[in-house]
Amino acid sequence: MLKALPMRRWLTFLCCAFPYFSGASSILIPMDEFQQNHLKAYGIAYYSLQNDVPVDWLLNYRDGSFLMQYSKGIETECRVRGVSYEVISDPQTNSILAKVASPSVNMNLVRMGRAPKIAVYSPRNDLIEDETDAVLLVLDYAEIPYDIIYDNEVLDDELVLYDWLHLHHEDFTGQVDKFNWRWSNIMEGEMQKMNAQSLGYASVTDMKKDVALKIKSFLAGGGYLFAMCSGAETFDLALSAEELEISPFTNGIVRYELDYTKTLAFTNFTLEDGYSRRFSDINVSRDWNRKLSYFSIFEFSAKWDVVPAILTQNHEHIIQEFSGLTTAFSKQTVKSSALILGENNANGNVRYLYGELGNGHWSYYSGHDPEKRNSRGRNGQPTDLSMFPNSPGYRLILNNVLFPSTKKKRQKT
Repeated sequence: MLKALPMRRWLTFLCCAFPYFSGASSILIPMDEFQQNHLKAYGIAYYSLQNDVPVDWLLNYRDGSFLMQYSKGIETECRVRGVSYEVISDPQTNSILAKVASPSVNMNLVRMGRAPKIAVYSPRNDLIEDETDAVLLVLDYAEIPYDIIYDNEVLDDELVLYDWLHLHHEDFTGQVDKFNWRWSNIMEGEMQKMNAQSLGYASVTDMKKDVALKIKSFLAGGGYLFAMCSGAETFDLALSAEELEISPFTNGIVRYELDYTKTLAFTNFTLEDGYSRRFSDINVSRDWNRKLSYFSIFEFSAKWDVVPAILTQNHEHIIQEFSGLTTAFSKQTVKSSALILGENNANGNVRYLYGELGNGHWSYYSGHDPEKRNSRGRNGQPTDLSMFPNSPGYRLILNNVLFPSTKKKRQKT
């Protein structure tokens, strides 16, 4: 079992034992192999929170099960959505809680009290619609509501309305010509150039840097940031090059010119020139057609390392790898302040990271789609998650979605 790095602030989490609900039975949503739809189970937890019914997340009890007070409405939703559940009596409930509270087991109880407000940073218009974004797909499948925002909304300070923000297939360096081998990439690049000009920016790079700084401020103020694929890598690149101009084919930016103190996760990396299919040497490339490979999710102490334990709840801890514009993170570039949650044991490439900034939390998850092994990004067919209702790779995403519900609502000033 791995022990996490010391958490500076923890703990507005309400970790409680028993007694639980007096005079009422409970609904237990198991998350082990007996759950027929793991992904939609998260939607039931969110639905319960929306209806002001607190949910207790039983860390490591039957692979991270959910427990809530019985209501006919929640039971009906479980049936309609095809989620496995158990109606249990008060004695059964208290027996479970006693087991979870025992110091002899690696379990804990975390109270979720509210439904977080979710935003996804993504372009959406008639010409460009990223229907392959794994987070959009799983939010829709789990029936968890969200808003789509993009550069204009971020620059207008609308992030204050949200608790959780997702970044996916995005280039925060503003190199709109770097990946323009597809028509949709060219069109998106032209639209971004026009938008940057309309907002008074000299280039897309300048606009994206301001967007990145706004997001960083949101995070430091207590927000939750979850980034996948190139969104994770290029967000750090933009922060490190805040005072520099980045352009394809003429990078010329050497290592000592980048400011690694401004990044969240990575250090000592080098930008790739415009002829490379990579943004930087953070990204580890490999031949995905040669053989299948796997990465491992680490186990943490649920009683002492609550945050990483939440983010790694799963019914499987060996997960088949998948590619993307940013497939995996080079371990040599990961900061010592970042906590590795998952990596490929064979080659040490990092797949899943966690850290804190100010009052906020961030997670980086490499790759584009957990159920498309060779998917590089947009323009493909969206994954039909009804074919993968128990996907362990997608479940890691949903751990992050529910994470903000375990904290008290932050005060807006």
